[in-house]
Amino acid sequence: MQIQLNGDVHRLEGEPTLSQLVASLGLAERRIAIEVNEEIVPRSRHDETRLENGDRVEIVHAIGGG
Repeated sequence: MQIQLNGDVHRLEGEPTLSQLVASLGLAERRIAIEVNEEIVPRSRHDETRLENGDRVEIVHAIGGG
């Protein structure tokens, strides 16, 4: 399967969930926001949200500061 991840082509095996994608990218412990096909997906739905071929995924890292 192929998705667009932050504007770049990214290949995946099977139909992973957002949680599996995040873990494979080493971002599981980071503060991030994820948008799939222009809709924000709350962290509480990452386990149940399956990616499909052609999905457009944007991941943004939260940066603290003051």
